Amino acid sequence: MEFSDAKQKFIQSWGALGSQWGINKTMAQIHAFLMISPESVSMEEIMDELKISRGNASMNLRALIDWGIVYKDYKQGERREYFYAEKDLDEMAIKISRERTKREIKPALKVLKEVSSIPANKTTKEKHFKQQTTSLYKFVAKADNALEKITEYNDNWLGKLLKKLIT
Repeated sequence: MEFSDAKQKFIQSWGALGSQWGINKTMAQIHAFLMISPESVSMEEIMDELKISRGNASMNLRALIDWGIVYKDYKQGERREYFYAEKDLDEMAIKISRERTKREIKPALKVLKEVSSIPANKTTKEKHFKQQTTSLYKFVAKADNALEKITEYNDNWLGKLLKKLIT
C-alpha cells in the first residue's frame, strides 16, 4: 500500500470512528489529518486535503479547539492561522473522556436523578420504574466517578506511576 493510500484510509477510518466518540465524520477526519501531519497545517491545506468548504473546516476546527485536542499556531510573517493536533495519545484520550463526560454523562445523570426521585408508592409499575431508574442512576454515577478518578490520575505523580505500572 502506498503512503497516500494509507493516509486516506486512516483519515476515512478515523472519520467513521468519530461518531462513536461523539463527533461528526468531518470533524474526526480533520482531527485525523492534523494528528498525522508532522507540522501545523493551514485551513486551506485542510480544505484541499479533505475536499471541504471553508465554513465546514472553520466550524469543525473551532469545535476541535473547544474539545482541547487541536490548537492554533501562528507563524511569524504569515497572516493565516495554522492548526495542529494533540500528539500525546494519553493526553488526547483524557481530554476526549472529559469532554464526553461533560456533554453526555453529566446530562444523563441529571435526567436520571430527576426521574428517579418521583414518589413510587402507588402502582407496581411506578415502584419498578423508580427502582430501575435509581439503580441506573447509581451505576452511571459510579462510572462517572471512576472516569473522573482515572483522568485525575494523569495529573499527579502517583497516578502517572500507577499508569506506568499497569501499561
